[in-house]
Amino acid sequence: MHDVVIIGGGPGGYAAALYAHNFGLSVALVEKDRVGGTCLVRGCIPAKTWLQTASVFQTVARSSEFGVASSEPVLDWSAALARKNQIVDGLVKGLSGLLKTRGIDVHNGFGRVVDGGVEVTAIDGTATILPGAATVIATGSVPRTIPGYGIDGERIVTSDHALDWDRQPDRVAVIGAGAIGAEFASMLADVGSEVFLFEALEQILPGMEPEAAKAVGRSFRKKRIKIKTGIQVGAPRFTATGVMVPVGDESVEVDVVLVAVGRAPVTEGIGLETVGIDTDRGFIPVDLDTMQTAVSNVYAVGDIVAGTAQLAHVGFAEAIAAITHIATGETAAVNYRAVPMVVYTHPEAAAVGLTEAQAIEQGFDVEVTNHGMRGVGRAIIHGETGGVVKIIAQKDGPILGATVVDPIAGEIIHELMYAVGWEALPSEAAAFIHAHPTISEGIGETLLVAAGRPLH
Repeated sequence: MHDVVIIGGGPGGYAAALYAHNFGLSVALVEKDRVGGTCLVRGCIPAKTWLQTASVFQTVARSSEFGVASSEPVLDWSAALARKNQIVDGLVKGLSGLLKTRGIDVHNGFGRVVDGGVEVTAIDGTATILPGAATVIATGSVPRTIPGYGIDGERIVTSDHALDWDRQPDRVAVIGAGAIGAEFASMLADVGSEVFLFEALEQILPGMEPEAAKAVGRSFRKKRIKIKTGIQVGAPRFTATGVMVPVGDESVEVDVVLVAVGRAPVTEGIGLETVGIDTDRGFIPVDLDTMQTAVSNVYAVGDIVAGTAQLAHVGFAEAIAAITHIATGETAAVNYRAVPMVVYTHPEAAAVGLTEAQAIEQGFDVEVTNHGMRGVGRAIIHGETGGVVKIIAQKDGPILGATVVDPIAGEIIHELMYAVGWEALPSEAAAFIHAHPTISEGIGETLLVAAGRPLH
């Protein structure tokens, strides 16, 4: 019998397996595909590899602005795809080796929760039982679609298919302007595709600060992305030359439609009902201090957990919480108040903590500080001055949340993560010195304003 049996080899699952090594626990990991899960194989890593390709393409395209003469860049899509695959394959191989080094017993097959462990059905249909003292469910998520948009993998696709296009599409309609849709729209436009971006809600990047949505939206319009918000798309109509997408009173014709309307938890058919675990719209309710489900020795982590963000790093943290409780009986609860999230568009939009609207809704008397990047020396040098920093603080109290828009927002949001996590006062955070000239000075300047002592 293993101490822990884990279903799912994505960020939540493999993190749980690796972290269990710290406590000397014996672990079995069940994965029906390659280890790494959506994030490594079909999500975070391949998507950001494509975005990096687009960034390099744009750097060359804009080189004359910096006094560097060059010819117009030409994208070798096949070479970029091969590089993406090479990076993914290398990381999968590295993770597989690390699991082996840590003594993790990896089983390839479909896992179902049963009393006392996990049933594994192999590709050939044979089933075996892996008994375990505790079970961790980390089955992840899959792309959703909308009525009328049946996914065929060719003309109506999800992010899973788009990451492996064998050639660049000329015209793309992206339905959904959340993180996934916005990132694909940004990448495709940067390498020269014609992009339409449709969002049912009133702003792109729903849930983020309006200032962030506006800043990214301005950049998108400069890329000639055609944005429509607050609209519903009608059922598509296939033509000899593409796909007609009805939008309001008009239609647009594209080569392919990318549906990016969120992700659904993978919890059907994994045996939850047989052991007494209920779901809420497919998500599994847990005790957020321990990650225990309604069955005390069965834990859930990652994208399937009810009420927590579907982010790889949240899955990591939840795995640590689950394994800590399994091994010691103690809690290592995730600080959900201070989880950073990044949208890897160009420019990036990153946030941590509460938005202004959320803080007000929760009853806080807030003080809000906005600061643009147009006066930040390093931003001017980079030719990227359209960014913004926004900090929300409780009146006469700590920093509650923050948002940054900048090409490197995902790297610099973390100092504000610490400020939110440690409940720092603006005056306390503003007392620290930022190097000059840096993009991070934009945060320093905003903190000084929030503390009532502006410099510039």
